[in-house]
Amino acid sequence: MSLNPRSAAVQPPVARKDPKSTQLHGQTLTDDYGWLREKESAEVIAHLEAENTYTTAAMAPAAKLQETLYTEMLSHVQQTDISVPYRKNGFFYYSRIVEGQQYPLHCRVPASQFPSAEAEPILPPPQGFENEEILLDVNALAAGEAYMSLGAFAISEDANLLAFTTDNTGFRQYTLFIKNLLTKEISRSIAQRVGSVVWAADNCTIFYTVEDEETKRQHQLFRHVHGGAPGADALVYEDADERFNIGVGKTRDGKFLILESSSHTTSEQSFLAAKTPEGTFKVIEPRRDNIEYYVDHREGFFYLRVNDTGRNFRLVTTPVTACGQQHWTEILPHRPDVMLEDFDLFHDFNVICERVQGLPHLRIFDLVGNHAPREIAFPEPAYRAAPDANHEFDAKTYRYNYQSLITPSTVYRYDVTTGVSTKLKQVEIPGGFDWSLYASERVFATSPDGTKVPISLVYRIDKFQSGKNPLYVYGYGSYGYSLPIGFSSNRLSLLDRGVVLAYAHIRGGGEMGKPWHDAGRLMQKQNTFTDF
Repeated sequence: MSLNPRSAAVQPPVARKDPKSTQLHGQTLTDDYGWLREKESAEVIAHLEAENTYTTAAMAPAAKLQETLYTEMLSHVQQTDISVPYRKNGFFYYSRIVEGQQYPLHCRVPASQFPSAEAEPILPPPQGFENEEILLDVNALAAGEAYMSLGAFAISEDANLLAFTTDNTGFRQYTLFIKNLLTKEISRSIAQRVGSVVWAADNCTIFYTVEDEETKRQHQLFRHVHGGAPGADALVYEDADERFNIGVGKTRDGKFLILESSSHTTSEQSFLAAKTPEGTFKVIEPRRDNIEYYVDHREGFFYLRVNDTGRNFRLVTTPVTACGQQHWTEILPHRPDVMLEDFDLFHDFNVICERVQGLPHLRIFDLVGNHAPREIAFPEPAYRAAPDANHEFDAKTYRYNYQSLITPSTVYRYDVTTGVSTKLKQVEIPGGFDWSLYASERVFATSPDGTKVPISLVYRIDKFQSGKNPLYVYGYGSYGYSLPIGFSSNRLSLLDRGVVLAYAHIRGGGEMGKPWHDAGRLMQKQNTFTDF
């Protein structure tokens, strides 16, 4: 079968050239196709429609194969399903999807139905629970819209109000609303181009960030009181540095609101007691070029993940009452061979999320007893392990997600006292999936400068013939992003046809820590491509 586009009866459309010059850093840059940025232009729309017509004609010889693949992929999708509920402020929250509907339903049930952690719903029924309350039906929000995406989803601490944002444009331009969960009423739109959203402890004040219309940079923080007059929201903060985006959140214990300003290489955190929303945010440590830090709170101390002594970060604490750098106490030092990616702080324990030789590790540190640090063991050579929903600060267990190239996404509950993990749910793969037919490996390739680049491989065992299989190679190496090694049921259509898939963890990504990122950016960016 020929898929040569030139053989199609319809020829590809050719965009006209309309040169526009820009002076930048003493150079003249010419863009022949700047006119294509005009999204509402009739000429642009006509060109896109012509591209679509050409694509349909070019792919016509593969129409039967496309239908076969679509049917095949759909057969591996559980079309009616539910997420694992998580406990928060007296309720279990979850989302579920129903066959034939495009969007999820966001729901909750009273936690009193499951009175203890051991009695929580391990295997929830796909159709939901008795006494279910549907908080938000995204299908209803999408009615009459060409597009719908749910952004923020934040519930007040008294569980009576829901702040949420939606985008019906496809341009990631979110509008803020508040739903009264007692009366079921949804407010008028409160603000446009909203990013992060968080409730104060008074259950009526929310803080939200807004993006600049031209740069799409989140740069302003506003305070809104539920029921307040239109246009009365107070501008609390604006970051004038065009390198920085801002976001607002809350410490896991709910005591402090955290305002973060960050560029690709620098960050600054400010805090405000959640019970005093009219107060002023206070900077923890003023921003310094190339220094990043991220914060949570426990028992009067801030815990900071900071890269001031090394690119791979260390962990320090500091009193809330005196939080400048001169008051920091180190509790986990910087290590050149281990990347401290994150930490999850609770009253009784702290979970350290690390990356060692490109693979994620989860270590649990006891904060109230005498248990030595423990590490959760993972069984495969290439995998993804990450925190799951953990909203309760006083939790005695920890949820994490584990998956690999051959293991579907699985949620576990780890008992911090016993060190035992319990499977809560694994995504079901219909259509006869048998994981034992597949294998994954982790190998290394040598880049031209001698650097060993890790590669995650997956293939079907009975179809593997060394040196003879077709190979699909995928790589991403930018922004310090670590390419996740997760499961995809769509991948089965390639594996079952004998294709070997290779995921290359090239420099510029974050697999080997910040130095791996540094070795693939700026003047070292060429390494990204030679690695691949």
